[in-house]
Amino acid sequence: MLDEHERTLAFAEVALGQIKSLRQTAIPRNYEIWYVYATGYNSPLNKIINETLTRNGKLTEADLEQIYETYLSQIKTTDRIDKVGARVIGEIDDVMTLITDALAVSASYEESLSGATEKLSSAKNRDQLKPIIELLLRSTREMRETNKALEDRLQLSKTEISNLQQSLDAIRAESLTDPLTGLGNRKYFDRSIERAVENALATGEPLSLLMFDIDHFKSFNDSYGHLTGDQVLRLVGMSLKQTIKGQDITARYGGEEFAVVLPNTALRQALTVADHIRRAIMAKELKKKSTGEILGRVTISVGVSILKPGDDTDSLIERADACLYAAKRNGRNRVICEVDPEYVADARNQVA
Repeated sequence: MLDEHERTLAFAEVALGQIKSLRQTAIPRNYEIWYVYATGYNSPLNKIINETLTRNGKLTEADLEQIYETYLSQIKTTDRIDKVGARVIGEIDDVMTLITDALAVSASYEESLSGATEKLSSAKNRDQLKPIIELLLRSTREMRETNKALEDRLQLSKTEISNLQQSLDAIRAESLTDPLTGLGNRKYFDRSIERAVENALATGEPLSLLMFDIDHFKSFNDSYGHLTGDQVLRLVGMSLKQTIKGQDITARYGGEEFAVVLPNTALRQALTVADHIRRAIMAKELKKKSTGEILGRVTISVGVSILKPGDDTDSLIERADACLYAAKRNGRNRVICEVDPEYVADARNQVA
């Protein structure tokens, strides 16, 4: 017991140490993230934290919110799914019990019919027929009532299970949705791009990927607060929903970074889509809700990659990400793809 006490205290110290060193707010959500990180039990959470710190050197509030929703709130979602599943199993058990009872009544009715048949064949007069007929009528009435009760119960069960199925569908959809922007979350993106890449490699159809993030997002948070930062993220999410339609896949990749997967889309078309998104976001004026103050316009930097023979998901993402950072290094508010000289120059410098 003492060892367990000391072990959990050690995890708590690591969690608080991380919050202090990264100068984060010491709220329960952040503490839970770092406590789980310290235990090492949730390897996907540790992986995304390490990747984000390596790439950005910090974790923003938006990053922490996304990590929590994707890698910790899913545990709660699993609990909810388990509860709904238990209700479905309970409903099926109840129906099975009712069916068993109905089968017993049916067997009893069959015995009554057999007995009545024998008695009818040996009946001599009306007085002997009367009790046999009354027994048949009583058994038939009981059988009809049992069947009606079973029919009503099955109808109720059908409705209940249909409602539970809708609950499961809603929970699953919620588990794949970023609550702030309404776009797909990182889990949704990971699943969707894997399928899209597999399909494109199998069919030979083109596949493009856009990775973009919000320019100077930290300054919005620092200057106007996290509520305004959230407003910026919602604005980008709304612009994506209005711009991207059909089979294309949109997701909040993490923090202020977003991704769009474009199946059956060549590089030239992808660049057109990327610039359309950039212009659509920049066209919207950001206003502070509490004061009505005009805060300016939001711009994004976009990196575009195209699936190549022999590619896998990671290499496609890495090139789009590298293009994104080339766009940021070359002035922001622009679209860079892997054939642009800015990306090529960066790639050569890295090799050198």
